[in-house]
Amino acid sequence: MRREAAAKTLKQWITSKQGEMDIFFLWNGLGWPLIRLLFLVSAGLFVANFIESLNWTHKIARISGPLIRFGHLPDTVGGSFSMAFFSSVAANTMLSEAFDQERISKKQLIIGNLFNSLPTYFLHLPTLFFITAPLIKGASVIYVGLTLSAAFLRTALILLVSHYLLRAENMSVYRNGVHPKKIYTLQGALEKTWKRFKKRLRTIAMYTIPIYILVFFLHLLGLFDWLEGMASEHLGILSWLNPEAIGIVIFQLAAEMTAGIAAAGALLDAGHLNYREVILALLAGNVISSPIRAARHQFPYYAGIFSPRLAVELIFCSQIFRISSIIIVGVVYYFWTG
Repeated sequence: MRREAAAKTLKQWITSKQGEMDIFFLWNGLGWPLIRLLFLVSAGLFVANFIESLNWTHKIARISGPLIRFGHLPDTVGGSFSMAFFSSVAANTMLSEAFDQERISKKQLIIGNLFNSLPTYFLHLPTLFFITAPLIKGASVIYVGLTLSAAFLRTALILLVSHYLLRAENMSVYRNGVHPKKIYTLQGALEKTWKRFKKRLRTIAMYTIPIYILVFFLHLLGLFDWLEGMASEHLGILSWLNPEAIGIVIFQLAAEMTAGIAAAGALLDAGHLNYREVILALLAGNVISSPIRAARHQFPYYAGIFSPRLAVELIFCSQIFRISSIIIVGVVYYFWTG
């Protein structure tokens, strides 16, 4: 009787207008994004394992050979760098698999993940340009050029750090692995890939699903809005900006980057701001909103590919390099155009 009553209540809730609205909201805000994320992570995991099973890593790494040699990095990092031009998930999965199998050290893992920021930027470059171009017009070329310069700058800094930090690494162990690799046929590689894929997918799902759900409900409870509000209250550090440009930064904090670009386009069209002021505001908003965006969007899938603790370390390091490079480029632009 209790089961029938509960089922009847649930049915009434689902068929009610509020129930339909709640289910629609949960599906669009949580269900579908989570399914899409798991699909992308699964696809990246399968591709990375398949490439590794066929021992193609060293072949793919040849594309970035000179950079890898300068940074004293193993072939796995080079293969991951090349793969990141097509899929950042597959690239990170390659690093995670190599680290779990002790083919690369933790230092090499962290540097490899940082090193992938350049191809990851190129992966999103077309989207960034075609969003900014219609809204801020000619300023988009300068803004995209500055963010691209920041990507090249942090890659150069990462390679310099790697060159001196990893010089003493025993490359004979981490470049070629502890044991010689077995050469698999296509069928053998697929069988090995499927076996490792099923095992690893369970671990990824075990971390990704609850963390993604937790982040979703923390967002509903207003945690990220509170963080954004705290950041907005301390925008006095941006006193060097035109007061009207502060609105662009707030839009980037309160919503997504597209909202900030749309606000910049409106102020630009109205003649309230010039190209320089718009670009500086977008760069400032990029710096301030980046950590919150990383916690909301990047951490759930990073925690599935890597361990949650390692995911925090990787995101922290990447944010340090990303923010520093944008600040350096922004300061140069500020004084160059002043």
